[in-house]
Order: sequence, then structure tokens, then C-alpha cells
Amino acid sequence: MSEDHCELLCLDLPRAEALRRSRLDVGAAAIAAERQAALADPTRLTVTVALRDGGELCVCDLAWVVERSDKLVSHHMRRLRTAGLVRARREGKMVMYSLTAAGERLLAAALGDPQEARP
Repeated sequence: MSEDHCELLCLDLPRAEALRRSRLDVGAAAIAAERQAALADPTRLTVTVALRDGGELCVCDLAWVVERSDKLVSHHMRRLRTAGLVRARREGKMVMYSLTAAGERLLAAALGDPQEARP
């Protein structure tokens, strides 16, 4: 016997239909899933914490903080920017990154209680 499914069809049709009509839009679900996937990497998570704590930073600073190459950090920043979690602006030859409001909210949700994140 599997505990993952019902063995008897017992659909509460009015309730299920009401939930079906009000379910999350497919497009909104795709955006939310992409944002969460973008943050679901230890390096990207560490980079977003550095942006939260340090404000606007360039790739060189972020690479130093996370102890990764600037090319790898640039790749991660592109993923975070595409997901709408960070914004970028050019300052001369440097690109400066900062968290968006969506990035701040998702980071807070991902980290939860700071005491739980400690080993």
C-alpha cells in the first residue's frame, strides 16, 4: 500500500472545483519556480546574503566574498538577474549588483529563522 495516494475516489467536487478556479496562474507559477530555482544553489544563496548585508557590490567583491572565480560569479549573477532577484547597473567598466525587492523577500523566506540556518 502506498501512502502517497488515495485508494478510493472520494472527490469533494464543490471544494475541489472552487480550488481549481482559484488556483495559481500557470505563468505566475513558472515565474515563482524559476526564482526559487535560481536561489537553490549554495553559491547564489551566499551571494544574495552578501548583497543583502553589503548593499550594492561588483563581481570582484562578490567573488572575493564567496571565494569563487569572477567568471563563475558572473554566471551566477546572470542567473539571478534573469530571475529578477538582482538588478545590475554599469558604472564605467564595472557592473554593480543589488538585490531587488523580490530577491530580498525570497532570500528572507529561504533563510527562515536565522538560528535554524546555523550548523
